[in-house]
Amino acid sequence: MNRRIAILGGGRIGEALLSGLLSSGWRDPSELVVTNRGEERIAELRERYDVEATEDNVAAVTGAGLVVVAVKPQDIDALLATIGAHLTTEQTVVSVAAAIPTAHIEERIADGVPVVRAMPNAPATVHEGMAGICAGAHAGDEQLALAEDLLGHLGRVVRVPERSMDAVTAVSGSGPAYFALLAEAMIEAGILLGLSREISTTLVVQTMFGTAKQLRDQGMHPVELRESVTSPGGTTIAAIRELEQAGVRAAFLNAIQAAMDRARELAEGG
Repeated sequence: MNRRIAILGGGRIGEALLSGLLSSGWRDPSELVVTNRGEERIAELRERYDVEATEDNVAAVTGAGLVVVAVKPQDIDALLATIGAHLTTEQTVVSVAAAIPTAHIEERIADGVPVVRAMPNAPATVHEGMAGICAGAHAGDEQLALAEDLLGHLGRVVRVPERSMDAVTAVSGSGPAYFALLAEAMIEAGILLGLSREISTTLVVQTMFGTAKQLRDQGMHPVELRESVTSPGGTTIAAIRELEQAGVRAAFLNAIQAAMDRARELAEGG
């Protein structure tokens, strides 16, 4: 496969990919091209990363082994109309456009081109992201492995069937917003209790970070971790009781179900 990678869209996720690929050494600047609208942004990307940057999507995909579609969902049809006929079966398309099924892309590009759909999340910008990937009709293990290598530079990757991608979107795609809302509430609670915003923020953010590391690096089950800091008659169980009585657990279940339902509506053009 040609080592050249074309990243179509130099926004948040597109730039995160660019940064991750370069910092890891997986690709040299000469093997990367990024596209974006607007000369100012193009010049910024070119200067920051020393890569080819252009507004010409057709030129970018020509000769690229891997084409990453990183535009907003509302812009994808116009992009595919421009590049679709110029793609070949020797290339692999990896789409990170939210809620766009592989079939939608396959219908708008040359026949037989392998397509992999991916759902990364916002922490990809600090290379601690979580992505789910699935194969389209013409993609196999080779293309999935390529997508894993690509997105692995931004965090962790799991393979799922396409029918599960809306669930991935609801859990990890939207997940950072849930944690941010929780952090916001805990920080405000600290302020209510007399802490400064700075101290409260530090306490909450580091606690969330450390807890995540315990769950991931030590392989602790969430129940095990919760019980390890919950003493009989103590402060933690008093707080847990209030959260359970307020229906926080059920609220999360309902919220994530609603997110998945909305993802399905968007995939159907809703």
